[in-house]
Amino acid sequence: MSNRDIIVIGGSAGATQPLKQILGRLPADLPAAIFVVLHIPAQGIGILSTVASNAGPLPVRQAKNGMKIEPGQIYLAAPDHHLLLSGDHIFLGRGPRENLVRPAIDALFRSAALYHGPRVIGVLLSGLLSDGAAGLNAIKRCGGMTVVQDPMDAISDEMPRRAMEATTIDLCVPGATMGDVLSELVKEQAGVPLPIPPEIRLEVEIAAGERIGSDNLVSVADPVALTCPACGGVLSEVKEGRPMRFRCQVGHAFTADVLAKEQEGRVDEALRVALRIIEERAELVHRMAADGRRSGRPAVAEMYEARAAEYREYADMIRRVVLKSLDPPVHKREA
Repeated sequence: MSNRDIIVIGGSAGATQPLKQILGRLPADLPAAIFVVLHIPAQGIGILSTVASNAGPLPVRQAKNGMKIEPGQIYLAAPDHHLLLSGDHIFLGRGPRENLVRPAIDALFRSAALYHGPRVIGVLLSGLLSDGAAGLNAIKRCGGMTVVQDPMDAISDEMPRRAMEATTIDLCVPGATMGDVLSELVKEQAGVPLPIPPEIRLEVEIAAGERIGSDNLVSVADPVALTCPACGGVLSEVKEGRPMRFRCQVGHAFTADVLAKEQEGRVDEALRVALRIIEERAELVHRMAADGRRSGRPAVAEMYEARAAEYREYADMIRRVVLKSLDPPVHKREA
C-alpha cells in the first residue's frame, strides 16, 4: 500500500513566508513529490528563484509539460498555465482562468485528487478570498488529507478560513511547524481509494483545455440569472461541493465571493458613468435655459432651469450612493 506521497500546496497574499518555512524544514530523503501554486503574474519569473533559494536540500524545478513525477522534488507552477497532475506525469493546461487566475490552486488540487486520491495531502496557506477551498473539498471527497495554515498565523486569513467552512480540515497548523508535520504525514499509509465524483473529472478536463459543452455543464451545474464577468456568457451554479461556485459555458469559474467582488467594481464603474452623463445633462439644459432667456423665451428658460435642478438632484443622489459604496461593511455583533 502506498504512502501519502503527493503534497499539493497553494497560497496567495502572504504565502511566501510560510512556504519558505515549510520547504526549509523538509528532509532531503522526503518520500513524496511536492507541487506548488502561488498566484503569480502571467510573466512572473522571480518566484522560482525565491522558492529555490529557501527550499533547503530539496531541488526546485519549474514544471514542464510531460515531466515525470519523482519523489523528493518540488515542482513549481509555470506562469499562465494550470499545473495539473496526470497519472505519474505533469500536464500544463491552458484552460480558462479560475477566479481570474491561471495557474489556479483549485485546478491543481482537483487533478491531484482525481489521479491520486488518498495519497494526496492538500495544503492551503495565507491568501485572500476563497481560492483553494473548492480544491481542498475535492481532495477530501476523494479520500485525501487536508491541511491549512492556522488563520491566526496567516497574514491574510481568508483562504484558510473559507476552506475550513467548505470542508472538513484534518489539521490546522502554523507555518513554522508545518514542514515537520508534513514530514511525518508522508510516512503514513494512504487510505482506501474512493469513487471519483464525475464533476471533479469534468473540471480537471476544463482546466486542461478540453471543450466543456453545454450538455456537460448542465450535468454538474444549473443555469442562473448571472453573467460571467470574463466573457459575458451565462453562468451556472455548480451543484456539488462547497464553497458556492459558478461556471460559464466557456469554462471560466468563480467562487461567489470573487464574483461579488468583480460585480462590485462594475457597479461602481456604472454608477460613475451614470453620474457623468447626468451631470453633463444638467449642464446642457442649464445652457439651454440661458439661451432661452437671451432669446426672450422666459417660459422655455424656466422649464429648462427646472429640469437642470432635477438632474442635479439625481447627480447628488448617485454621488452619495458612490461614496456610500466605498465605506467598509459594518458587521453587527451577535447577541
